[in-house]
Amino acid sequence: MNLHQFRFVREAVRQKFNLTEAAKALFTSQPGVSKAIIELEEELGIDIFSRHGKRIRGLTEPGRQVLKSVEVILQEVEGLKRIGKEFAAQDSGSFTIATTHTQARYSLPAVVQQFSQKFPKVRLSLLQGNPKQVAEMVLNNQADLAIATEAIAEIDGLVSLPCFQWEHMVVVPAEHALLKSKSITLEEIAAYPLVTYDTAFAGRNKIDQAFARRNLKPDVVLEAIDADVIKTYVELGMGVGIIAGLAFNAARDPNLRAIPAGHLFGMNLSRIALKEGAYLRGYVYTFIELLSPNLSRKMVEQALAGERDSYEL
Repeated sequence: MNLHQFRFVREAVRQKFNLTEAAKALFTSQPGVSKAIIELEEELGIDIFSRHGKRIRGLTEPGRQVLKSVEVILQEVEGLKRIGKEFAAQDSGSFTIATTHTQARYSLPAVVQQFSQKFPKVRLSLLQGNPKQVAEMVLNNQADLAIATEAIAEIDGLVSLPCFQWEHMVVVPAEHALLKSKSITLEEIAAYPLVTYDTAFAGRNKIDQAFARRNLKPDVVLEAIDADVIKTYVELGMGVGIIAGLAFNAARDPNLRAIPAGHLFGMNLSRIALKEGAYLRGYVYTFIELLSPNLSRKMVEQALAGERDSYEL
């Protein structure tokens, strides 16, 4: 057996058992992929794939176990390659971060600037999406790490670590009636049309749950994936906005006022997510430490080794 066979098996699954597409993805021929898989099955003495005629339809039960081993082996091989690259070039290479718009726009600029000053030869890329999408980017090796809300802690195959806490803010135009409230309530907020995040973003589930617990049904007139969009429509008078607190800046948003709402919607936790068993370049650890001084390289390495229960904010 060889690594080419393992890659063919993995890619066949990724391409939903379409060997033609698997061959295209690996820049080889479909007959070559089919032959290599059959030879591996013969060597193992099992059928990895179930078939209908010459077409493969899915994984057999032993095939599922084979796939797990194949994933581990190929991940170790990729790790060995990265080790070689790191020791060959300690301060250069590529680094891809998958994150949400809110994190990319408000949390990362200062950190990215510091990182780039420390490692000017590293090519840094930012990929954006919702929490589920950025998690998948890490799982599919499109990104080295993901930064998003606590939703990424629920994804199998990822190790997630706490980064920093934040609360939601209610944003309104200057002179808005809600600014007169000594301690704003959900009932007061629900009396106005709301402009807030799409359901996949920035703790929206906590917002919905808070209203539901009080049997309130707010009128959400606009949903967006971007706090800047929300603030724009609040300025236009479409309604009261609810955004991540880190997205509000009094100097940048002179026409708006912000009311802390952590007591209503709870605190939120942004997290860093890494692929289980991943080998990280040295500068990735430095980036993590810049983003969250609470997370040392030793702590991250222990978490990747399976000792991650102690690292909660």
